[in-house]
Amino acid sequence: MSGPELWLVLAISLDGRLAPVAGGAAQLGGAGDRRALEEALAWADGCLIGASTLRKHGSTCLIHEADLLEQRRLQGRAPQPVAIAVSRSAAWPAELPFFTQPLERWLLAPAAQPDGLEHGAERPLPNGFQRQLPLQAWPDTLASLAAAGLQRLLLLGGAQLAASVLTADAVDGLQLTLCPTLLGGQHTWIPANHLLPQGLERAAWQLEQSRPLGGDEVLLRYRRARSA
Repeated sequence: MSGPELWLVLAISLDGRLAPVAGGAAQLGGAGDRRALEEALAWADGCLIGASTLRKHGSTCLIHEADLLEQRRLQGRAPQPVAIAVSRSAAWPAELPFFTQPLERWLLAPAAQPDGLEHGAERPLPNGFQRQLPLQAWPDTLASLAAAGLQRLLLLGGAQLAASVLTADAVDGLQLTLCPTLLGGQHTWIPANHLLPQGLERAAWQLEQSRPLGGDEVLLRYRRARSA
């Protein structure tokens, strides 16, 4: 069973940071980056978001541009892609604005261990989510998402989630907005202590697009070069 096409979408500083030294939710990109992000969202069937990132921001990104919403309507698609929270825990704070956003919410979490449930009984779905799938090795997880009808996915962060999917060599493309700021610190988009497998060196990525976004920002899109 093949998996979906998966693109990692990030706004980063000139020195490759995601957030200021103090951490917290980062808002690096300007209006051009926001448009590029919404174009990616309009393409996608679903978006993967790490639990830590979602808790810091409180919500996920939505499509607001009228032409992109109309594009999805004409294609017979929901206004927003499915938001897929990736978490080691099924427990979520109910007060997150995420749970009132106008979209479908799925949860990827490890299969629960038996805790007294009768044999064959299903664990209740966590409040606020419409569907839960088991978080397994990434090839298996992505195959399950494809089988559930999600053929085009975005990965919106955070760094630990991005690193784990890159380690599995499951990323098909990188969409990076380079923002004109220097942040320093340890909040890189691939954690400094994370070792990626061999094979992701320069020859593994081909530049598909580069364009200015205004405000001295530049969009870079690289596609994973895979042998036939």
